[in-house]
Amino acid sequence: MSLRILLLSVAVLCCLILVNESIVAAEKPNILMILTDDHGYGDVSTYHQSDVQTPAIDRLAAGGMLFTRMRSNCTVCSPARAAILSGRYPDRVGVPGVIRTQPLDSWGYFDPRVPTLANHLRNAGYDTAIVGKWHLGLESPNLPNERGFDFFQGFLGDMMESYATHLRHGQNYMRRNGAVIDPQGHATDLFTQWSVDYLRERSAAKKPFFLYLAYNAPHFPIEPPAEWLERVKQRAPAMDSKRASNVAFVEHLDHSIGRVLETLKTTGLEANTLVVFTADNGGSLPHAQNNDPWRDGKQSHYDGGLRVPFAVRWPGVVAAGSRSDYAGQTFDVCPTFLEAAGAVPPAEMDAVSLLPILRGGNPPAALRDLYFVRREGGPVYGGKSYEALIRGDWKLLQNNPYSPLELYDLKNDPREQTNVIAQRPRLARELETALRVHIQRGGATPWQRPEK
Repeated sequence: MSLRILLLSVAVLCCLILVNESIVAAEKPNILMILTDDHGYGDVSTYHQSDVQTPAIDRLAAGGMLFTRMRSNCTVCSPARAAILSGRYPDRVGVPGVIRTQPLDSWGYFDPRVPTLANHLRNAGYDTAIVGKWHLGLESPNLPNERGFDFFQGFLGDMMESYATHLRHGQNYMRRNGAVIDPQGHATDLFTQWSVDYLRERSAAKKPFFLYLAYNAPHFPIEPPAEWLERVKQRAPAMDSKRASNVAFVEHLDHSIGRVLETLKTTGLEANTLVVFTADNGGSLPHAQNNDPWRDGKQSHYDGGLRVPFAVRWPGVVAAGSRSDYAGQTFDVCPTFLEAAGAVPPAEMDAVSLLPILRGGNPPAALRDLYFVRREGGPVYGGKSYEALIRGDWKLLQNNPYSPLELYDLKNDPREQTNVIAQRPRLARELETALRVHIQRGGATPWQRPEK
């Protein structure tokens, strides 16, 4: 073989490799995860007639698959987020309760040894970003840029005391990567604009991206922009003022989500972007949020605290207008995203991929127990944990560490009105045994930061 032919063969081989790499890269979808905060199932109008209007979320659901039986991994913020980002039950990564800005009232420490969804996707060739609420640690080694995210712009803390000032206990927790920032404007508008900016930047790049957009809204304080509240008052002048404020708050949030989704469209990213919308837990009833038709709300292991809106859009893969009644948990997005990206989920994940369902196939055949845990302080909880377990149609639960266990038949009593534990003692003992195994496994992971 002459040198010229050899060089030509090498050049052709290199071109084939480059073309193959381009094809593989093109097959990897961009991933956008939109997570809202304390957003009740009943405060998304696609599920049933409501006094709140969420046209952007409704369009997203209509363009893909709407899940009707998804539950969060926890009835409060930090554990739900830790589960989503790890694919593991929250107590197994050190976050059985809320991580707060006051150490004496903080009930979790996100295990820095556990790789996150962002770590895995970055290893799979993704640019990774989080915009919005972090709530998994205020200092090293648990800052977003140390947990797999290339870019972070948002809020480190648990909640804002005002969406205008963005402070918590008088402290500024707004950051752009490691830098303290002091942006002006409503937090929902800020997070939306930062996401729009990020998407526009990524539209010019060949590398796929993972954007985790975690809004603070509609977590209290309920602070809708004045013009949005006025619209609701004009439309429904008889509506209770507390409820009107929440409706306006949610509708402003929905409009903001619509801006982000519109940016996907105008930048040409929409066709190759997998979008998931969900919430971290149910709505807060004292703040006039709506979890209908489910019982109770945030902090409760009744389904009003756990059932969350959940919709997936993936053009060309997920059939528009489809629905699923698969009973999953929000951390199932973790292996789903990894498989969509061509990565293999680690064996230690507790979550189950939704990819077969999204592609129109059958849900996993094996019956999976759904486990829930929350640890909390104060006189009601005493720093102890309380748990729940769902096996098929049966649900065993506590709603504080000092109350007796309750048992519900979800098939015949989906609104959890009749406690049947006295009538089904054998079944209750069986579920209690399974629950103890989960508690033991969670107890292997420390949930307080080691002393320096």
